[in-house]
Amino acid sequence: MVTSSQVSGQKRTGGAAIRRSAENQTLSAAGRAGFSARGVVYVLIGALAIQMALGSGGKSADRQGALAKIAEQPFGKIMLWVLVVGFGCMALWRSSRAVLTRGPDRKTPSRLLDGGRALFYGFICWATATYAAGGGQGSSGNAQSKDWTASVLKLPYGQILVAAGGCLLIGIGTVLALRAAMRKFLRQLDTAAMSPRTKQIVTGLGVSGGVARGMVFAAAGIFVLTAAIQFDADEAKGVDGTLRSFTDTPMGPWLLVAVAIGLILFGVFSFASARWRRL
Repeated sequence: MVTSSQVSGQKRTGGAAIRRSAENQTLSAAGRAGFSARGVVYVLIGALAIQMALGSGGKSADRQGALAKIAEQPFGKIMLWVLVVGFGCMALWRSSRAVLTRGPDRKTPSRLLDGGRALFYGFICWATATYAAGGGQGSSGNAQSKDWTASVLKLPYGQILVAAGGCLLIGIGTVLALRAAMRKFLRQLDTAAMSPRTKQIVTGLGVSGGVARGMVFAAAGIFVLTAAIQFDADEAKGVDGTLRSFTDTPMGPWLLVAVAIGLILFGVFSFASARWRRL
């Protein structure tokens, strides 16, 4: 015989399960929106970098240049605010993974990493909203990198701090490239829902795009490390300056074209992540 208290308890349990399911669906939708927003920016940065390599680009190949390109399009203002929502959703999803997600793989380092990513995307959301609201982009990414480096160099042990930051960027870039080359990202994707051909394409996007992305991070870190060694903030470069530096190699602009295509492919991979990533 079922008592009234048991019925009440079952209703509470059922209600809690429904709420958890709704929360999970909301957070999953937020994550997918965030990956889509990331994809848009990487595709545009890659396209601007190709124009730069061919000598026809007038905008910086970084986030600022991507926002300016979007603003020029019909309904550009609306598109910018859509990006604001997307980056905000990514920050929300990363925050939930840092705080709420449970499981054997959710150890402290993983939570800290997601927390750092949440702060990063929160900043990107705020900066994009400021631009969309007409506040302008402020100084370029290259100028910001030089300013930040100069400010840190003035601090006690500033040279060591800048060197550590450069080494950190080099390490992040190396890890990103190696993980992409080793196809670690496939563990995060629902590959069972893909056809064999689709899985092959997504794998190619993830490998080539991830390696190119890691190269840019590592190269930026090398410039920061150089700035520390030479005690010269002008040696630091943002994404745009880092990409331009690829044209100074023996391969000339063709290395920049290859990296730019890789960034575009990473943007497309971000769209694939929005579709098939386990969230």
